[in-house]
Amino acid sequence: MSNQESIHRRLEGWPLVFTVLTVAAILVGTAVEFIPTFLVQGNVETIDTVKPFTPLEVVGRDLYIREGCVNCHSQMVRPFRHELERYGDFTRAGETVYEHPFLWGSKRIGPDLQRVGGKYPHLWHVRHMEDPRSTSPRSIMPPYDWLLRREVDMDDLPARLRALRRVGVPYTDDEIENAVALAQAQAVEIATEVAQQGGPANLADKEITALVAFLQRLGTDIETPTAEEDVAASSPSQTEASATQTPDVP
Repeated sequence: MSNQESIHRRLEGWPLVFTVLTVAAILVGTAVEFIPTFLVQGNVETIDTVKPFTPLEVVGRDLYIREGCVNCHSQMVRPFRHELERYGDFTRAGETVYEHPFLWGSKRIGPDLQRVGGKYPHLWHVRHMEDPRSTSPRSIMPPYDWLLRREVDMDDLPARLRALRRVGVPYTDDEIENAVALAQAQAVEIATEVAQQGGPANLADKEITALVAFLQRLGTDIETPTAEEDVAASSPSQTEASATQTPDVP
């Protein structure tokens, strides 16, 4: 038996010492792997067209988390043909650089939502949350009709943006100071379009509007539609009928 083997066997006979040395080795290895990643900014992939969520979209994202949507919907299209054909272009790491926490998800009881932004008009999302079977007859998703009745809370929105800035999201002082006004203005725009499309009126101060803002943003930062896709894309002038005739989504 070599001297090296003898030392190792002696260490195995000292379980406490062996455990401490093993943990120390693991910690050193972990530090060597992770510290450069955090110190070198170039290791963080960024995409010029990817911008932070607007204040209203931040509220909608928090509602998405609160309602547990991430438990049934992923936000990560994998680079496989069957995924690309169903959901669209695959997800880049840089798309979620401003997301805290990320919402990649791990289950698909419902479809992936990474490319859902702009796919349907605002009214479709309102109807889908109110009664999923009205837009997708085979859906097993429960209704979230209270989102159309509950008023959205924006009082702490500046504090939310400040917290996000601390972890690297580049919100400006003006955006933080005027967060509530910016969110309300975007909410009015969405609510107006919903009413124009034949949907319920007076949704500007309801939670559903914030959630719609978030869903309509997903995947749009790197989207480069072709001319044909532009023509076919959803627009505010679409009628309620076009908003409800999309049975292909669970």
